[in-house]
Amino acid sequence: MSKKSFKDIFIGPALENNKLEAEKLKVVWGLPIYSSDTISSVAYAGEEVLMVLFPVMALAATRSLVYVMSAIIGLLVVLVFCYRQTIDAYPQGGGAYIVGADNFGEIPGLVAASALLVSYILTVAVSSCSGTAAIISAFPAAAPYKPWIAFVIVCILTWGNLRGLSESGVMFGLPTYFFIGSLVVMIITGFVKVFVLGYAPPAPTEMIRTTGDITVFLFLQAFASGCTALTGVEAVSNGVPSFTDPAPKNAKLVLTLMACVVGVTFIGVAALTDLYHITPRENVTAIASLAAAIFGNGSVFFYIFQIATVIILSLAANTAFAGMPLLLAMVAGDGYMPRQFTVRGARLNFSNGILLIFFAASVLIFAFNADTHTLLPLYASSVFVSFTISQAGMFTHWTRRKEGAWKHKALINGVGTLVCFTVCALILVTRFLDGAWLVVIIIPLLVLLMKAIKKHYDKVAADIILRGDVKALVQRRGATKVLMPVQSLTRPFVKALNYTLSLGAPEIEFYYVGSGDGREQTLKKQLDALEIPGAHFSCDITELRNVNEVLLNHIDALEQEMGPGQSLTVVMPQLTCSETWTELLHNQTSVKLKLELNKRRNVTVISVPYILK
Repeated sequence: MSKKSFKDIFIGPALENNKLEAEKLKVVWGLPIYSSDTISSVAYAGEEVLMVLFPVMALAATRSLVYVMSAIIGLLVVLVFCYRQTIDAYPQGGGAYIVGADNFGEIPGLVAASALLVSYILTVAVSSCSGTAAIISAFPAAAPYKPWIAFVIVCILTWGNLRGLSESGVMFGLPTYFFIGSLVVMIITGFVKVFVLGYAPPAPTEMIRTTGDITVFLFLQAFASGCTALTGVEAVSNGVPSFTDPAPKNAKLVLTLMACVVGVTFIGVAALTDLYHITPRENVTAIASLAAAIFGNGSVFFYIFQIATVIILSLAANTAFAGMPLLLAMVAGDGYMPRQFTVRGARLNFSNGILLIFFAASVLIFAFNADTHTLLPLYASSVFVSFTISQAGMFTHWTRRKEGAWKHKALINGVGTLVCFTVCALILVTRFLDGAWLVVIIIPLLVLLMKAIKKHYDKVAADIILRGDVKALVQRRGATKVLMPVQSLTRPFVKALNYTLSLGAPEIEFYYVGSGDGREQTLKKQLDALEIPGAHFSCDITELRNVNEVLLNHIDALEQEMGPGQSLTVVMPQLTCSETWTELLHNQTSVKLKLELNKRRNVTVISVPYILK
């Protein structure tokens, strides 16, 4: 099977450019693709809050969970209003990066882009690890294999997204709707059992010792922990171009529907957690404990819900796979990331961005041993950095332009700025030692990297641009000297020589580096016997076996002797094997020389392949 046919089977046949519109998402598939991250957080956000409150408040923590989650939903509503305005103002997508760069300049835009890239990669790592935790809740014996299970999840998601946006929308959209349906069934069943059937959930039998005091800071810390639920909200504004026309209207509808689904399910799960006295347990997630209490531990419905939870937690990463490649393409289009990220793959997606997510998330999974709780502080803090820049940028946008009903729009984004900045500072303060401190290091490093890439591209652009009379820069025939390194007369050398003669160069130098054993004299006689016009033989002797070094020094000397309009062409034979693995059995001298010679401006290197049968 050829490589091409394997690729076609693996990701599907290549799509023509005119199929791009068909790859865009309608609302019905845009909702699960761009909202799966936020929707999935119902499976772990409440547990993050309980882990802060429970050691201090014991069973009273579940009652407070409803209030904390209500505050988080209130913040979600603020963000949805703010990002609806962002979509109207910047329908080309890009979110915080475009908003920050347009209103504040280069550095704030790059900080926002860096924060988004970090959060997207962490979305994949956290989601796959959360999915793994759900699997282990149902099958505790799988606990030692946590990193490998998470890695397999990332592999499946990468494969699905490489197949294209529309195909991944259907592939990953149906399971998301399955989870939403399962969650609604669990919520309804939970309330019916208590308020209709009169079921009285038993309280925990163990006496729980509390540690510490109940303070405002405790609730702020719990709120900061639960704000991980809001990661992914900005993905819709980043990916507006991925929607079918009218793209801004469809994107805003998806954003509103997401808020409705998240609001209802969050409050429902939080209320049931209190009603059923769910407490944090090792190797069992809070949502799994709630499902077991409602459906019965080990029941068919329990395992169905766990399967749905595993799927949605895993598919939450799809938000990043949809949003990050688009963001990378925009940043790369501005010259701050490698331009390869602007190239669409065979399935009209930005496949290089998808592969970057795969590799970066895989490294995090194994580095943190697939521990969700360790990754979340870094996750939430990076997200709210971009949120803050985006809202502050939108506030500046309205106050600067003063168009239409700008005052009420500026008020909405002003409130969003204040809230997001407060939450960002809160997360950094309360969870600094838990891992949020990494944001202070990673984001500046990414900004410096982006500026270095931009500087390189600007330097290249300035260097290669044509100035003055172009005709004066074009060499006339006969201005090129050819150098042919030679060790012996062989079939590959003869093939390279025939190509050299076709160039019509006025001067050909056969150059030999020897050890002084007399071989140079024999080689000179053989070459002189060919009677090639304009050709001459030269050699250097070395006893240090540094053939490449001597050759490069000779080429540098020839380059310095060249006059205006002259250039040097180095022609070398290169053995090429019909079987790839046998390449390792041959000396790679010509490959190494070519890599080194490519660094010299006025030297052209030509490798003439000779196929070994």
